[in-house]
Amino acid sequence: MREIWTERWLRFLALFSSISLHFVTVYSDESSTPKHGTKTEDHAPSSGGSKGSTIAIVFVVLVGVSVLSFFLYKFWQKKKREEQYARLLKLFEEDDELELELGLRD
Repeated sequence: MREIWTERWLRFLALFSSISLHFVTVYSDESSTPKHGTKTEDHAPSSGGSKGSTIAIVFVVLVGVSVLSFFLYKFWQKKKREEQYARLLKLFEEDDELELELGLRD
């Protein structure tokens, strides 16, 4: 079952990254050369190239946060499972005091 979960996670990650890369390439390629031979107005020098790099930085941060949250969630699940297992073991331990309190043994 863990292999299925890992495969689904990798598929989701691949889909998310391909969609994000599509947006990065579309928005970062603000062509300064005129289309169809017409002259375009000049944009502010800081806005043309910074839009693509900003999108790329946001994408990297989002991927980092999602990977970190995934591993933290898995770590939390493991800790929770260990606590439940410890409780289960404690329930089935032979406890002499409990037997004496219940009067099962002298």
